[in-house]
Amino acid sequence: MTIDTACSSSLVAIHQAMRALRAGDCDAAIVGGTALMLMPSLTRSFQEAGMLSPDGRCKSFAAGANGYGRGEGCGVVVLKRLDDAQRAADPIVAVLRGSAINQDGRSAGLTAPNGPAQTALIRDALRDAGVTPDDIDYVEAHGTGTPLGDPIEWHALAAAFTGRSRPLALGSVKSNIGHTEAAAGIAGLIKAALAVRDGVAPPSLHHARRNPAITEGATPISVATAPVNGVRRAGVSAFGFSGTNAHVVIEAPPARATPARAALPSPVFQRERLPLPPLGAAEPSDRL
Repeated sequence: MTIDTACSSSLVAIHQAMRALRAGDCDAAIVGGTALMLMPSLTRSFQEAGMLSPDGRCKSFAAGANGYGRGEGCGVVVLKRLDDAQRAADPIVAVLRGSAINQDGRSAGLTAPNGPAQTALIRDALRDAGVTPDDIDYVEAHGTGTPLGDPIEWHALAAAFTGRSRPLALGSVKSNIGHTEAAAGIAGLIKAALAVRDGVAPPSLHHARRNPAITEGATPISVATAPVNGVRRAGVSAFGFSGTNAHVVIEAPPARATPARAALPSPVFQRERLPLPPLGAAEPSDRL
């Protein structure tokens, strides 16, 4: 199945695969996202629209945010139901707890996301995962590094995670590899999956000072400019300028039980002594 919802494409594909696995439509799903820059026309269009950063870097949520840098790449994951993966002794990187998608509806324009829609999306994903805002340690944000989109996303997150008793760490893989557009969702998911597996979220880059359009609210949020330890659960966001939004909640894999080693009998090697043929006799063909 090919899914094109612009920058949220691959995370929407993850959501669809999760639903198919839950419904029993399949026993495994291979989900990938890819983005290649093959012609200059799209880059020229984005540049003329003022969407791209002159230096090609995504400065997510930073005061110097001036557009995004395009990236390209491919990411692929294999999804299975947890019980099936454990029975097969598959290596489990992370567990996908829940997901949600929605549509922006009316907004101020193609590059202006809808904050309330993002807030509703994240709340739906938390509900589907059966977790509370306080259960999330880290959010892998959409965070393209645009002066308009970043503050809208930040304030939407603050509204979705209101009532937390501890700060929420925030990051964006786009600051590391650029905005891979249709592959952005799978890139963020892979980064977050490795973070919950290892218990550490890597830092975002190019962030010295917060975007001044971001106001401090009741929900304490900070950009992870240094490694964040103790990450067990994370949210991943991807928003498409098609208006389709996606959010996935993941957590660390369960501890893998070490199988008990049964005592094995000592091996006994026996060598059959075959009679030697007389000198000059031909070797029987059945011994070759």
